[in-house]
Amino acid sequence: MFIKTRSGLLLAALSVSVAAQAQDYLPILQYHHVSESTPKSTSVTPAQFTEHMDYLKNAGFQVVDLKTALDDLKANKALPKKAVAITFDDSYLSIYEAGFPILKERSFPFTVFINTDPIGRSSRHFLTWDQIIEMQKSNGVFANHSINHPYMTRKEEGETQDAWLLRMAEEVDSVERLLKEKLGVSPKMFAYPYGESNEAVRTLLRERGMVAFGQQSGVVSADSNFDNLPRFPAAGPYANLSTLKTKLNAKPMPLLSEETGGDFASDQAVTLGLTFKEGNYRLKDLVCYVSGQGKAKLDWQSDTKVVASAEQPFNVGRGRINCTMPDATGQSYYWYSNVWIRAGADQNYVDMH
Repeated sequence: MFIKTRSGLLLAALSVSVAAQAQDYLPILQYHHVSESTPKSTSVTPAQFTEHMDYLKNAGFQVVDLKTALDDLKANKALPKKAVAITFDDSYLSIYEAGFPILKERSFPFTVFINTDPIGRSSRHFLTWDQIIEMQKSNGVFANHSINHPYMTRKEEGETQDAWLLRMAEEVDSVERLLKEKLGVSPKMFAYPYGESNEAVRTLLRERGMVAFGQQSGVVSADSNFDNLPRFPAAGPYANLSTLKTKLNAKPMPLLSEETGGDFASDQAVTLGLTFKEGNYRLKDLVCYVSGQGKAKLDWQSDTKVVASAEQPFNVGRGRINCTMPDATGQSYYWYSNVWIRAGADQNYVDMH
C-alpha cells in the first residue's frame, strides 16, 4: 500500500526495488590451482581466471562472502540478485601468486579451504601462514579441509571403526584449532577431501556446528543439505566460459525429496528418485545424464515423481547423475547432481548409511 507523501512513495519504491533485486539461492564456484604448469584437470590458467572474474564483474554478478551468504540463506534472508561465491580447495601457492592479485584488484571476497599439513611442513608449492594472513586482510576467508587430505570414508589397514572415527575427528579438530590460533577465527566450514563423506562423517561435522561441502554440482538454497552442499567446478574441463555462464544462471532443483539409496553404489546400476514441489515447472523437459553412460532412463511414477536409472553399474571410483530442467522462461536451468562411491575390494571404505 502506497502512502501519499513524497517520503512514503520513495520508501514504497525502494521496497519494490529491493525485492526485485533479491534471490533465495547461491551458486558457488570451486577452483584449485591458478597456474599454467599444474595438472590441467584441476587448474585454470591466470588468463582463464581473469576471464571468469571479468565476466562476473561486467555481467553484474555480486560476489558475496560465502559464510555470510549461507547464514542469510538459512535465516531465509534474501541475497543480492546474481549473488555468487568463489572458493578454492587445498592450500596451493598459486592461489596467492596468481589468483589473489586478480581477486584483490576487483575487491572480490573468496574462501580457501586449507589442508594444513603441507603448510606446517613449509612445502614450497603451498601457502605460508604469512601469505594466508595477508589474504585474510583483503577479503580472504580460510576454512577447514582437514590436516592430511585423506579419503575420509576409508579406514587404514587394520584400523577399527572407532579408531577411524577418532582419526577423522582429529583431522577436523586440529585444523579448527590452528585457524583460531593463527587467524583468530574459524568460519566453521569444511570441504570434504575428494568430496567424499558418509553419514558418520557428516554427523561429526554437524555435531560441531559446521557447514560442509561436497564436490557434486548444483545450487545452494535454504532447502539444501548443509552437511553436504554442492558447488560448481570451474577449472579443467569446466573452465570454458560459455559452460560457466550456464552454471552461474542455474537455480536449485525444486525438490521435495530425493532417494539415492545411500552413499555407495554396488555392482548394480544406480537409481535416483526425485519428487518435485508443486509448481509451474517444465517437468517434461527434465534430462538426467549418467557419468560415462549418457542419458538416464526416466520413469515417471506420478505427475511429480520420477526415477532416473543408469543403464550399467559404475566402475570403481565416483560416479554421478546430473539432472537439469529449463525454467519457465527457458533462460535458466534448474540443476541437481548426486555422487555415489563404487568401492574397490581393497580400499577399506566404511559404508554407513
